[in-house]
Amino acid sequence: MPRHVALIPAAGSGSRMGADLPKQYAPLAGRPLIQHAVQMLCAHPRISQVFVVLAPGDSRFATCDWSTCGDKLLPLYCGGDTRAASVFNGLLAANDAIDAADWVLVHDAARPCLSAGDIDRLIAGVGDDPVGGLLAVPVADTLKRANSDGEVLQTVAREQLWRAQTPQMFRYRVLIEALRRADIAAVTDEASAVEQTGARPRLIAGSEANLKVTYPEDLALAALILTRQDRQ
Repeated sequence: MPRHVALIPAAGSGSRMGADLPKQYAPLAGRPLIQHAVQMLCAHPRISQVFVVLAPGDSRFATCDWSTCGDKLLPLYCGGDTRAASVFNGLLAANDAIDAADWVLVHDAARPCLSAGDIDRLIAGVGDDPVGGLLAVPVADTLKRANSDGEVLQTVAREQLWRAQTPQMFRYRVLIEALRRADIAAVTDEASAVEQTGARPRLIAGSEANLKVTYPEDLALAALILTRQDRQ
């Protein structure tokens, strides 16, 4: 039976956070930001291995407490200049540990509020789909297209528009070949690389709680969400 493994690209600097340390190590609820997602994935019974792709020379990861992850966790010090490069390098480095038909769940290190229910819905929703899929949330806000002067050009219809989240789940062979052939400049997530092959990833309804920490003020909201999850 195909296994489910997770891969977290975490080689970036997180420049939009304006901090002295990479975003993935920003403190959140008593732990580094990255630790929340890694421990959730390691704890999930359907995930057999968690690979974290780090920048060469990263010295902070080893100082975190990973004792709850056991032998599920494997750091890979082969991160690239872009997210797509880090994912591709990580897939290459993990080649011997993953079969072609295994499912790879790629998750953002900066999404600390991932829940077990999110993972369950993704795995169940993708099922045996020949392509794969991703968590996403339908767009609820009114969308405006602007010009270079910050003026509204038009209102964009929001019907059938979704905000992509992670994890994004694809067969190892499908994902690594898509990244190998992709126009990397146009790859903003794993689904966009797969889309370039002509395939159509499946959208699985995600949760608003699965937010991505991008700016410093997002940390406070993430802390509130984590507190609420702990009380449930």
